[in-house]
Amino acid sequence: MSRRSLLHVLAAACLATFLSSWTTFAIPLTQAPKGAEVYIIWPGDGAVIDGGKLWVRMGLKGMGVCPKGIERPNCGHHHLLIDADLPPLDKEIPNDRNHLHFGAGETDARIELPPGKHTLQLLLGDSKHVPFDPPIYSKKITITVR
Repeated sequence: MSRRSLLHVLAAACLATFLSSWTTFAIPLTQAPKGAEVYIIWPGDGAVIDGGKLWVRMGLKGMGVCPKGIERPNCGHHHLLIDADLPPLDKEIPNDRNHLHFGAGETDARIELPPGKHTLQLLLGDSKHVPFDPPIYSKKITITVR
């Protein structure tokens, strides 16, 4: 093997080692206060909604609500999971049509869903959209839109 090929192999091995160790670095998680709870005020589990537009009211006990980017003790913001399971609880919460972020500190939101059965669940995120430790999430509820 030429010296140049050997250097390429060594560089690739170093890069692979670095990248594999990089993925093991965990995002530092924000500690949650004991007894904190997040819950869906409305709609209730089993609700039947006429039309696809509805308000979701979000509740929080034992903590405050603040916008993303604001780092205050015992403060976070809501994320609404629609027809989705909990995401990895040690990474930033996804931001897509199934994971809605309320980074302005909203406690209610108007959403639109197609007809059918849907699940809703809240997950509280810290200033960086990462779940707390331990994670604070609501019971998953099921609603029907007709």
